Amino acid sequence: MTTTPATQEAIAASPSFPNREQLLKSPGLFSGEFVQETLGLTRRLFIQLQRRPSTLIAGVLQPLLWLVLFGALFKNVPEGLFGTSQTYGQFLSAGVIVFTAFSGALNAGLPVMFDREFGFLNRLLVAPLVSRFSIVLASAIFITVMSLVQTLAIIGVSMLLGAGLPAPAGLLVVALIVLLLVLGVTALSLGLSFALPGHIELIAVIFVTNLPLLFASTALVPLSFMPTWLQFVASLNPLSFAIEPIRYIYLHPDWSFSSVVMAAPWGNVSLGAALAGLGGFTAIAVVSIRRLLQRRLA
Repeated sequence: MTTTPATQEAIAASPSFPNREQLLKSPGLFSGEFVQETLGLTRRLFIQLQRRPSTLIAGVLQPLLWLVLFGALFKNVPEGLFGTSQTYGQFLSAGVIVFTAFSGALNAGLPVMFDREFGFLNRLLVAPLVSRFSIVLASAIFITVMSLVQTLAIIGVSMLLGAGLPAPAGLLVVALIVLLLVLGVTALSLGLSFALPGHIELIAVIFVTNLPLLFASTALVPLSFMPTWLQFVASLNPLSFAIEPIRYIYLHPDWSFSSVVMAAPWGNVSLGAALAGLGGFTAIAVVSIRRLLQRRLA
């Protein structure tokens, strides 16, 4: 249900409705009211998940099927064909972790888009919120938690399949990599949910983006398997900047931030440089949608 222009003008004229200066004012991120409303909106998303658990079940089962089926498909390849990995399943684990997190984050804008179309977002926009930024932050928190749950499931199953398990410090770096990628892609997806006219267009963007970025990364094969032009594309793909560090941590217990994790055609990339690249990608994504969200939420 959408509000009419006359209703919107009446609401905007009411004393409780914040003016544009209040809307664009930076939120009090540490205020109790802001935290309370963010947790309330996040809880709403988890209640929806509880009522439709098939979303979480499918989100966990799909990457596990990828891991099991692709690992079995390439089980008999010669040892050493995929670098220092003993099995293809060991090589694939990092790719499945990253691609699962990427796919979940890319779908982050769909709940917001459906709220727009069904009119619930209008109710939130006229509610006496401390900051409308809590609407966006709640979606980001929900997607991040979902991605970490999927990541833990993949790590557990890959360990049972013989891929091993990094040390606690390595697991923290893996979680940091997943977090940076999820935040960046979630920001872009939320921006698209406000920029595009409807969910059909958003789903189309997701379908067009998903598989090309997967195949133009090092998720399924190493860079050395690719033609030169695709090596350049894959070595600049944010997914590769997340996959290669995780893969290196899995295969090298003595890793350090100066370790070379990817031999790109334009130069070597260290673990620290890969983290910096992911951090830069996330920062650019957040900054690029800031003005759009300010306009749409105002």
